[in-house]
Amino acid sequence: MPHDHHDDFQVEPIPGLPEALPQGEEILWQGRPSWIALAVEAFGVLWVAAITLGLAAWRVIAAFAGAPWEANIALAIAIAILGGGLAAVLCLAAWLQARETVYTLTTGRVVMRFGVMQTMKLQIPFSRIRNAALSIGRSGAGTIALDITGAGNLSYILSWPHVRPWHTRPMQPALRCIAGAQDVAQLLAEAAETALTAPTIDRTPAYAAAATAAE
Repeated sequence: MPHDHHDDFQVEPIPGLPEALPQGEEILWQGRPSWIALAVEAFGVLWVAAITLGLAAWRVIAAFAGAPWEANIALAIAIAILGGGLAAVLCLAAWLQARETVYTLTTGRVVMRFGVMQTMKLQIPFSRIRNAALSIGRSGAGTIALDITGAGNLSYILSWPHVRPWHTRPMQPALRCIAGAQDVAQLLAEAAETALTAPTIDRTPAYAAAATAAE
């Protein structure tokens, strides 16, 4: 389950994948987060807006209550401007994260490519997935969190926001804020079941098997 660094001179053979798929493996789904849902659920834009409005309203109320009018109105305006600027920065960060992210589901694994300053690639074979948890946000976009083996060497901070919130030890990689998450989760479950129950085929040449039997 490699967690690879990005090479600026490396061209992806398929968008979102570090290399061409092996023979027999197929892409079932590709997608990326909704930047609006990501801004709300991961970057807390609504919390920033609520706090800003609360502080600004408090200063306006203070002005009506007899406090110095000009000073309190000026402070309310300054709070609104600062809060609006911070919300805009968070929205921009969410948009950049969504633009640089590609989630891929194949017949054998989940691949996550993400990162703005430094691109990371996380490949998770179905054999390492113990459980998948689906949650649907208020926007309708959903998150699929993956409980995997061998997650102890993965960094929650470097993988954020593509993780299950507040699950740090071990962290759980997550397909965050994707449209049609329920359908994707069903597709993941069916693909994993098919891959893990597929029979193993012994490709030993017939002549070698005959020689072994003769011995």
